[in-house]
Amino acid sequence: MTLREALPGPTTSGERVLAPDLARGALLALIALANSAVFLHGRPYGPRQHVIEDGLLDRIVSVITVTLVDGRAYPMFAALFAYGLVRNMRRLRASGVPEPDATRTLRRRNRWLIGFGFVHAVLLFPGDVLGLYGLLGFAVLALLRASDRTLLRTAAAWLLVVATVQGFAYLTPIASTERSFFWSFAVTDPFEALALRPLEWLMTPLGMLGVGSAALIGVWAARRGVLDEPRNHRALLRRTAVTGLALGVVGGLPMALAVGGFWHPGGAYWLASAAHAVSGVAAGIGYGALAGSLAIKLTGPGRQGALVTAIVACGRRSLSCYLFQSVVFAVLLLPFTLGLGATLGSASVAMVALGTWLVSVLLAEVLRRAGKNGPAENLLRGLTYRTLRH
Repeated sequence: MTLREALPGPTTSGERVLAPDLARGALLALIALANSAVFLHGRPYGPRQHVIEDGLLDRIVSVITVTLVDGRAYPMFAALFAYGLVRNMRRLRASGVPEPDATRTLRRRNRWLIGFGFVHAVLLFPGDVLGLYGLLGFAVLALLRASDRTLLRTAAAWLLVVATVQGFAYLTPIASTERSFFWSFAVTDPFEALALRPLEWLMTPLGMLGVGSAALIGVWAARRGVLDEPRNHRALLRRTAVTGLALGVVGGLPMALAVGGFWHPGGAYWLASAAHAVSGVAAGIGYGALAGSLAIKLTGPGRQGALVTAIVACGRRSLSCYLFQSVVFAVLLLPFTLGLGATLGSASVAMVALGTWLVSVLLAEVLRRAGKNGPAENLLRGLTYRTLRH
């Protein structure tokens, strides 16, 4: 058998797992909220590079966003990325692909993700996470044979690095007219912005180190099929959702209050920043567990309404929908496009973000009904699963 014959075809709807797709589709709303706020400019910047708001509604929205969204969605996607990588490896092996070829195939996918991330960062959004996930994929492949104890201990130890580095990474002045990072969002010259973005992209992992711990937990969960058979892990999912989200709120609220201008941390700034970063991993895992718990109730004929079906369709096309968000935000918010980022506040840009997410959900549903995958998914798959040898 040649590798072309051994490689599996596209994953059919019957092979898809509901919980990860539901989580991706729903949590893309949080990605939109987090990313759109970065585009705001033309005013003084405060903690976590958020603009300093005057209106009470904007300040309240910024508190909610920093507590529940900032640094919370990306860890969940990292856990699901690792979970899916483990499932892809099993699927390739089950299809008769030798393990070395399966590993090379998934490494190729990681390299192309890095390539996708670079193009996305340079053209649209230097806060891109695709490149980081590509790098993460190499680490996950190297640790697939590690014991469960090693995975969990490494995940816990890495949180110390997350707390230390990200605590310092967000030690920005309480008020400044200049950005400490992501300078291109406030640059009026598109060519200058284009030149800055590669450097900004390389700096982005310093603010997202928590994805490492989340990915290792995702590998651990995939070994047990936690999201494949959520009914068999009902208690674990419920406990994880409650505990993770509670820790996310408790750990994120101090920094959120600082961003909203309701509290000035003073000497506790590093501690608040570190707690926000670490608790973001817990919240991300909690969001994933919540999706698993919801999937139990939604599995079965007639249990998914039109909205859930559309959200799941979005999750199955999450790469395309993620890139679509960046296109919309770049057109609407950058200084050298429509420039709305200079006038919108946290509340209004949140509405733009949620509206963009809803449009992506509708577009994904249109593709689902037409029996089509997302364009970015098709491209990535074509580049990943091309024949290695005849």
